[in-house]
Amino acid sequence: MGAKTGLLVYADGEVPGLLRQVKAADLLRTSEMMRRLYPGWGIEQLAGTALGSGVYPPKGTAYAASWPGVEMVCDQRVMIDFPSRLPEHLVAASAGRRLVLHAMHSVVDWLAFAVWEDGRLVRSLSLSPDSGIIENIGEPLPFELPYWAGDRPADVVPWPDEDEEPYPLPFHPLELGEDALRALCGFVQEGRPEPDDIDAYAIDLHGFHVRFPHGPDPAEEEAESQRITEIMGPPRFYELGPDGSLIESDGP
Repeated sequence: MGAKTGLLVYADGEVPGLLRQVKAADLLRTSEMMRRLYPGWGIEQLAGTALGSGVYPPKGTAYAASWPGVEMVCDQRVMIDFPSRLPEHLVAASAGRRLVLHAMHSVVDWLAFAVWEDGRLVRSLSLSPDSGIIENIGEPLPFELPYWAGDRPADVVPWPDEDEEPYPLPFHPLELGEDALRALCGFVQEGRPEPDDIDAYAIDLHGFHVRFPHGPDPAEEEAESQRITEIMGPPRFYELGPDGSLIESDGP
């Protein structure tokens, strides 16, 4: 599984039903929402993308859309270990509405999701095999129950020739993450789609470059890191020679 997400959804009700009704998102309306959610930040319009490919934007980029009844922002900045610590102004923007956070990262099998109702946190879960259960607030939601009951065990088997411990969680976070994404937002990133799933590639989002006013620009930092990597060239490997000196080798 290789899915990554970082998104917030504000809605006047159940998100899946509302997303099924959306049409093209108005740019002016979406830009105004971005200024509310990023007060004082530098915001510049960029090319947009489909929701299916925009749930994990590059650093410094946000994909967003505002429709009547439902608004969405995709941004790596919302990928936080403790969803309950989402910045207060982002939670306050959900007054009278439902707020959904969904974040997962396939490289480390990490999942976090949370739901607020009228600004009140009703459920938050964050976990990964390396860190265990990071946060677990509120009662499990219906789609979680088979996982906690042991009906969806992690299908992760150590290599036969390696002395590895069993998978440290009773289920795989990314599998739960896909079910959470479907239940809370109406679509999935990976796995077999179901007939009622929303086609996330049929929903377009506007793109924005978002820069913290007094901090480094994430996009420029990433570009500089890429430039340094290119200058460094391929890695070089060494091994100890008979006299203790380093001799360049072909690698491990």
